[in-house]
Amino acid sequence: MDLLHNILDPKWWLGLLGPFATIGVLGIIFAETGLLLGFFLPGDSLLVAAGIFSTAEAAKAIPGLEPLSFPVLLVVAPLCAIAGAQLGHHLGARYGRRMFDRPDSKLFKREYVEKAEHYFQKFGPAKAVVLARFIPIVRTFLNPVAGMLGMDRKRFFLWNCVGAVLWTDGMLIFGRVVGSAVPNIDRYILPGAFVIILLSVIPIIREIMKGRKEGRAAVPPQAQGRHRRAESAAAPSHDDQWR
Repeated sequence: MDLLHNILDPKWWLGLLGPFATIGVLGIIFAETGLLLGFFLPGDSLLVAAGIFSTAEAAKAIPGLEPLSFPVLLVVAPLCAIAGAQLGHHLGARYGRRMFDRPDSKLFKREYVEKAEHYFQKFGPAKAVVLARFIPIVRTFLNPVAGMLGMDRKRFFLWNCVGAVLWTDGMLIFGRVVGSAVPNIDRYILPGAFVIILLSVIPIIREIMKGRKEGRAAVPPQAQGRHRRAESAAAPSHDDQWR
């Protein structure tokens, strides 16, 4: 639990990175968007925190942390996000489903890939590439899925750029504004990170619940009745359970 707490806490990451925080944030953004193993990294909350701790006043709250370079983040963070996504697209186009041909583990779940593919098919290539930037896990897996499904490289690059700029600079500017306006903002970083994560996963939860509802609706009532009767017949009686 302590490890999970630390991974989700952007202050922990910034304290760990110390004087190299600006470079570290850029590397994490690249890894989360370009490497499948980076899907657990806190991209949204880390970008907001980077904007907050780009102010000298907020940076004092973390020992050894120098204010992050806001101009560098604004320019280079979108480039890292673009490069990471392009790498993911390239790997997906080259290796196809072999990239995801692995058993489930504590970290990797096949449903992550299926959810990314679902968004790609539902919204269409262009909109999916942009919207995925704001959805954790999906933004990692959608890029190779887009390559795997044959999305044109140039078209992917165009919408990749749009999504990367909106996501990274939007989060950074939001953090900068909040950090400058709210006194002692560092006290609210971790609760704020959980709120950001919750808001980000709401679309995933909605899609899961909608999919389950549609799946139940697709089963004819007669079949549902037969299924319940079959379950009832197969269940042991109260007396049998104690024999």
